[in-house]
Amino acid sequence: MKFDIHNLQTAPEASKPVLAEVEKAYKFIPNLLGVLAESPLAVAAYAQLNGLIQGKSLLTPQEQQAAMLAVSYENSCEYCMGAHCTIAAMARTPGATIQALRNGTSPEDVKTAALVKFTRAVVKQRGWVDEATVNEFLAAGYTRAHLLDVMVIVALKTISNYTNHLAETPLDDAFASQKWTRSN
Repeated sequence: MKFDIHNLQTAPEASKPVLAEVEKAYKFIPNLLGVLAESPLAVAAYAQLNGLIQGKSLLTPQEQQAAMLAVSYENSCEYCMGAHCTIAAMARTPGATIQALRNGTSPEDVKTAALVKFTRAVVKQRGWVDEATVNEFLAAGYTRAHLLDVMVIVALKTISNYTNHLAETPLDDAFASQKWTRSN
């Protein structure tokens, strides 16, 4: 099912303010947001949730990106993998960590590995994460608040991953250098 990729001229009126803010912040409107603009609710919810994660999460920007990549890998979202590999590099995530996340393997850093394992378990087990994985996450230095921040990231990426599957969203030129397919 293909969707239109809206811009400021073609988007529904109620979506235009969100797209204008996105364009102001990023200097372009990512294709995902152009697709989400079909629904003023969807584009506003995604933008607001993303802003809340960036502004209020107790996870560092690098940890946020690791969790977003872990969700996107499990959901095989080519668009989000390409986009978040680019954003993770901009957030100064180590290249070896990004490569591990692209490959679906565990990062070398023990704390990041526990975050990624927990995040993947949330997705694979639909929230029914076993006690050992939760305890490993907590033992790595995370708290219950961090655990809930991961839940919010899973919610955000579920919106984008599933939208990209349905819309077959093409990867933006800004993310093209990090293009990803499940076989990578």
